[in-house]
Amino acid sequence: MSGTDDELVLVGRVGKPHGLRGAFFVEGASEDPGRFVRGASVLVDGVPLKIVDAKRGAGGRPVIQFDGPAARGALLQVPRAELPVPDEGSFYVFELIGLPVEEDGGRALGSVREVLPGLANDVLELDTGVLLPLVEDCVLSVDVPGRLIVVAPGYANPE
Repeated sequence: MSGTDDELVLVGRVGKPHGLRGAFFVEGASEDPGRFVRGASVLVDGVPLKIVDAKRGAGGRPVIQFDGPAARGALLQVPRAELPVPDEGSFYVFELIGLPVEEDGGRALGSVREVLPGLANDVLELDTGVLLPLVEDCVLSVDVPGRLIVVAPGYANPE
């Protein structure tokens, strides 16, 4: 990941329709409460569209309507520069993708391929197939600028 400010960040996808006027549920929606509000702009498969209607649907999921067409499954993105700066010690999930992971002591475990949502906590899926819970007992440090995640010994299979 380049980390440039013009990089696009996924904030959701066009989901199933809601009603008859072009509104839809947002799948995988960003947790930013201001992301899907009336008047906000989002890139829909690279095309800028404005949200003309917004509410919460079943399960609190965002239901929005754009001022133009949006095909089901279309990517909803914003430029990285539009994201608020995370609090110190916090990070965006997308920033973890590609980071090397090693045990405390230096044993390399692989790089983060994906962050999977879990019932109790998210899970780091490494390119080596290792799954690590994203909890304090396991993940000792996340250094996004230094490009390294350090985890406690014993969470990955022994060599």
